[in-house]
Amino acid sequence: MQVAIRVVRLGTPRARGEGPRLGTVRRPPRGVRKADFARRDYYDQWLPLLSPSQALVSRATAAPWSDARWKKFAKDYRREMAAGAPRQMIELLARLSHHADFSLGCYCEREDRCHRSVLRGLLAEQGARLA
Repeated sequence: MQVAIRVVRLGTPRARGEGPRLGTVRRPPRGVRKADFARRDYYDQWLPLLSPSQALVSRATAAPWSDARWKKFAKDYRREMAAGAPRQMIELLARLSHHADFSLGCYCEREDRCHRSVLRGLLAEQGARLA
């Protein structure tokens, strides 16, 4: 049995065998009752510890994305994730990926301009199994 982490867009239909979803977002989905988060395919557990800080998001979205702006965002997000608790959580999730299926994600439409793509890289660097 191959187990792994899937990186997903929250609010999209779940894949078969995906396992529990972890929402690595700063805020819960707007207009959705807490009791409906899992049923509507957002997340089963909220994990804002792995979301970029509000200050980082505000700076990053103050102007349209460019390659340079994205590169700076990714560097700054990596710096935030290198701190104690986020780093420990990434290490834990990487280890768990060898024993359980689960997914994590964000609301962004484009993964290539979303922190979840950077988080995918951080997990891979810690030896996580990724789908």
